[in-house]
Amino acid sequence: MPVPTAFTSASNMLRRRLLPTLRTRGAGSDGPSRWTTPGDVPPKGILFNRTPPPPGQSRKWEDWELPCYITSFLTIVILGVGLDAKPDLTIETWAHKKALERLEMEKLASSGSADSD
Repeated sequence: MPVPTAFTSASNMLRRRLLPTLRTRGAGSDGPSRWTTPGDVPPKGILFNRTPPPPGQSRKWEDWELPCYITSFLTIVILGVGLDAKPDLTIETWAHKKALERLEMEKLASSGSADSD
């Protein structure tokens, strides 16, 4: 199948015209980025751009970490227990119960009429 050259050339022309106007994230070749300030240090490949502690030492927790972890854990536990204990109020469950009640009533009615004969 031949390559549609008209479409390819049109898309290349459009790409060349739009490329300078596209917003790029990070420092581009045409000057400072709109996403950073002049004093920012680029990431070094370390998580959260924090230098790791020396070998044999553990990282000191910040003030917000313990309350955040405790609250997150308790939220998960409360939601897990609460959602598991939630009553089943779906229309399907209600309809199933009503259908079973009607079947039971029909059985009682049919067995009552058979006994009277």
